[in-house]
Amino acid sequence: VDQAVGGRQPALHSFHNLLVMTQHATSPDAKAAFPEQPEAKRQKIAGASFDDSVKFPIDLTKYQSLAIDPWATEKLSEDQRATLHANIALCRDAIVCFTAAGGASGYGGHTGGAFDMMPEVCILDAFFRACPEKFVQTFFDEAGHRVATQYLFSVLRGHMPAERLLQYRVGHGNLPGHPELGRTPGVEFSSGRLGHLWPQVNGVCRAQPDKVVCCFGSDGSQMEGNNAEAARLAAANSFNVKLFIDDNDVTIAGHPSSYLKGYDVAQTLKGHGIEAVNVDGEDLDALFAVMRQAISHAGPFAAVIKRKMCPSLAKIEGTCEGHDAIALPAALEYLEARGHQVAADLLKKVKKAADPCTSYLGAGKFDAPRQVFGETVAKLLGQLSSAEERRAKVLVVDSDLEGSCGLKKIREAWPEVYIKSGVMERGNFSACAGFGFDSETRQGVFGTFAAFQEMILSEITMARLNFCNVLCHFSHSGVDDMSDNMCHFGQNNFFADNGLAEEDTPKTQLFFPGDSNQMAKVVESVFWSKGLRFIYSTRSKVPELLDESGKPIYGKDYTFTPGRDHVIVGGEGACDGYVVSYGDALYRALDAVHRMRKEGVLVGLVNKCHVNAIDEDMMRLVGRSKFVLVVESQNTQTGLGVRFGTWLLERGFAPKYKRCGTHRDGCGGTWEHAYHQGFDPASIVKEFYAMTGKLKN
Repeated sequence: VDQAVGGRQPALHSFHNLLVMTQHATSPDAKAAFPEQPEAKRQKIAGASFDDSVKFPIDLTKYQSLAIDPWATEKLSEDQRATLHANIALCRDAIVCFTAAGGASGYGGHTGGAFDMMPEVCILDAFFRACPEKFVQTFFDEAGHRVATQYLFSVLRGHMPAERLLQYRVGHGNLPGHPELGRTPGVEFSSGRLGHLWPQVNGVCRAQPDKVVCCFGSDGSQMEGNNAEAARLAAANSFNVKLFIDDNDVTIAGHPSSYLKGYDVAQTLKGHGIEAVNVDGEDLDALFAVMRQAISHAGPFAAVIKRKMCPSLAKIEGTCEGHDAIALPAALEYLEARGHQVAADLLKKVKKAADPCTSYLGAGKFDAPRQVFGETVAKLLGQLSSAEERRAKVLVVDSDLEGSCGLKKIREAWPEVYIKSGVMERGNFSACAGFGFDSETRQGVFGTFAAFQEMILSEITMARLNFCNVLCHFSHSGVDDMSDNMCHFGQNNFFADNGLAEEDTPKTQLFFPGDSNQMAKVVESVFWSKGLRFIYSTRSKVPELLDESGKPIYGKDYTFTPGRDHVIVGGEGACDGYVVSYGDALYRALDAVHRMRKEGVLVGLVNKCHVNAIDEDMMRLVGRSKFVLVVESQNTQTGLGVRFGTWLLERGFAPKYKRCGTHRDGCGGTWEHAYHQGFDPASIVKEFYAMTGKLKN
């Protein structure tokens, strides 16, 4: 199994116990995923605070099987109402417990969405139990961050033991931050990115026209353009899809009622021809009545469920903080008040997980380049003479991720240039492009996660053909620190470079700086340039890159020049081979190169920050060596590696060549991804020695 998951650093990582035993698995897939083993072999997954011998501290066997026929039951009886209240409370307690464990461990957790939706989930579960033949019995949910719901009901349906919930989002624990089909027992679909599932659910309706198909949504997911198209198709074809939409007026960066005035979920759906009814989600009888109405209605129907985020959670109710994992103090207060002292005591024992490699050769203090992007843009805007000039020359549009992308720093410094928008990447990017259309001086500035770049590829083409000026910042590039796992991997950055080799429009430029210092220099260099410029950063912090004297490589005396690569080690040209890298793989490559040079290997390191530009001088330097290894966190099928080898061959160079990067399914977790994908220092050394024939002890 070590080989199956990487086996890159056996001294630090022993993942031979990825799927550990349980005495509580009841269903066939649970037994297959969690086979029984002798007591002596029970070990916890690396990074986890507990193994499977630690009981889940809330008794989920108290969940009561309840069957309610929505076609035959007009109102809840007292017993049904009491049972639902008890089930909802139990589920909410459990969600607070294991998502708080995820948060306290450093893996994150997203408490609020799953906590919110328990009333409608428990009611729908009762419908499924009463009339299984009339439903597609899948809790489809297009808000993947609410994955705690899927894992909880996997346990309640007998697919995995409750103890596994304590491995929530842990690397190699098979409970990643979004549901992924085929990975976790009981999970029946992949949610993908926010607001992308409803169109596929329409197809499920067509495939099973005699059954009711249900999909959970949110006010955030409804902002995505996919849902407008899905609504029109569902209405036109009378698909029997039922939407249960948690409208809690909270997204990551704010309240839609404040930053997106005029947006009304029910009114929007009605405009597309969907029957939609607002209902108080915490009024169980009212909610039941509307859900029953939805089920019995012929064709598509939306129950728009109004509530505050995290109802009844003190200090969190109605706030954006509820979106993420509940903080440990708040979780302890809640659980203790609910009588779950054992759960509270267990949470106090959760340990923070971290990369076991605490230092790297050639590396200084860690910092977040994604925040430096915003700081640098704010600094440049401060050089303009007035608010009027800034407003005339620059437009910055956020897509509900301003804190993650560093754009918040721009808004706080210069609000006159800023539009705080919602989860609408296509429209937001195009607004920036339109602002920078046909102009020598205007710049649009756009930011979101790198994974979401894939949503705007057509809009990128449109902006390129219109000679628009847009500076884009895509944070969360690559896979490092990505506990949301595969649907959030920013692995296809090169898709943005979709123009022709020869065209009249300004060349699209892609940059992935190696540290915070270089990030600042890149932004300063290209901010006022023409055309489309894409700057990438990671979710994780990266260290300051240092030369052999311990000074910053990209300090105050460094100037970034577009189109030019930078030799960090081996610039004298006497190297037998080179490692070519960029972004968050660069500091790992620097560590590996230093270690190999200490062993007498003449290997150099090139930082290719301008990843889609060809530096002819560097191609000659690298191409004349014997060995070339490209190291990146991008997809090995679409990244630099598949290009760089071609560039070498086109110029008549044929060194031995290898590449390593993201190439297989994610393992969940945060720091684990680099080791799992094989671009940690030890793996880089191994790959280089595989070319040279040198055996690494």
